[in-house]
Amino acid sequence: MYKVKVYVTLRESVLDPQGGAVKSALHAMDYQEVTDVRIGKYMELQLESTEKLEERVKEMCEKLLANTVIEDYRFEVEEVVPS
Repeated sequence: MYKVKVYVTLRESVLDPQGGAVKSALHAMDYQEVTDVRIGKYMELQLESTEKLEERVKEMCEKLLANTVIEDYRFEVEEVVPS
């Protein structure tokens, strides 16, 4: 069994209005040290063992989990050891 952590973020060239709103709110709360905020998505997938795990996860990201026109993604794979 594997746990896959998927991180999806807007590409740097894409305007992030939600990130801009959070940055403005943080500044209003006197956190002036915040220079930028980018909002993204985080997902965890549990997968059975498979020979082509990374290839399959990449396929899932490109077909469903991320909009690759405007978003980048990365993922981490952890083996889950039953206790």
